Amino acid sequence: MYNKFEDIDFWKAIILYGLNAATYKIALGKTLLELAHTGNEEVDWSTLSKAYLDNYILRLGEKALPQQSNSGRRTVMERIVTQLKLKSITYEQAIAMVERDAFHDVIPRFHSIGLDRSIGAEKFYHFDHGKKLYLHDSLFKVQESANTELHQELEARWSLLEGAFQMGHENWDLANDIREIYISKGSARTNITSNIPFLSGYQGNTCFYCGEAITANDIHVDHVLPRQVLMHDEIWNLVLSHSLCNLHKEDALVGKHYIEKLIDRNENIMGSNHPWKQKIAGALGNTKPARAKSTYYHFENVKLVLGNRYWENSPHYNRATDPFYKKLITQLNNR
Repeated sequence: MYNKFEDIDFWKAIILYGLNAATYKIALGKTLLELAHTGNEEVDWSTLSKAYLDNYILRLGEKALPQQSNSGRRTVMERIVTQLKLKSITYEQAIAMVERDAFHDVIPRFHSIGLDRSIGAEKFYHFDHGKKLYLHDSLFKVQESANTELHQELEARWSLLEGAFQMGHENWDLANDIREIYISKGSARTNITSNIPFLSGYQGNTCFYCGEAITANDIHVDHVLPRQVLMHDEIWNLVLSHSLCNLHKEDALVGKHYIEKLIDRNENIMGSNHPWKQKIAGALGNTKPARAKSTYYHFENVKLVLGNRYWENSPHYNRATDPFYKKLITQLNNR
């Protein structure tokens, strides 16, 4: 059925008619043409990563626009380039992060046309993930015959996507500034599962979000305010939840009642003699009003970044019937 199509027809179908929830495919298209221009059939993963990163560095210059349709998230490449801009990582570290994190979806899915992966399957390359990319003759042919035209189409498509994504982002410039503030102060991801025993004692073995009992084989440690904005694993923002509640919440903004609950949980810890109280005080403040103010400050910042994508779990939530409030808030915190 498709044997009447030429290589360039497949290429244009992939670039112009593939589904784009982000700009990954467009960046990979540019990278592939550049790699084909070198004439090498085998490309090391590090060489691929460097070329891919360079395209995003160029694209996300002084005036970076959103690279994803989901207004509540930043792409892996946006986060890497921003950290590089802020000099929190080196260029070599950025390349290593691209190698590790950037290609899990785009490399396997590049050849998709619409939702169909079979039409253009391995038309222009095949790969050994994490090791090598093997370029096919069809890629060299389209690069040699129509390089300028295809680059122009990629640029136009990239601009079109950014424009569409920006229209779906309210206060994009302000949100971008806020993200960069948190990234500049951010920390590397740590193993937060070690906090389970400690957190469990302050939640009474109940899920922070639904209030039902949790068991040892179904515990997730979750960031109430999404880590992809705050960029840290500080204890004041960590809670235990069911895996299902955590997966449903994803990186959405929680309702205000959960922030109130988080503040009360933290005050419960502050009423104890646990060493973690010093970490909470250091992060949020030395007095109860100061800690509440700091928590709401972060909440409002995250709200500006994520927009009104609230996750409220149950619309019938009632604090009076929440086991957390019925059993766990100490008298010390009610004074």
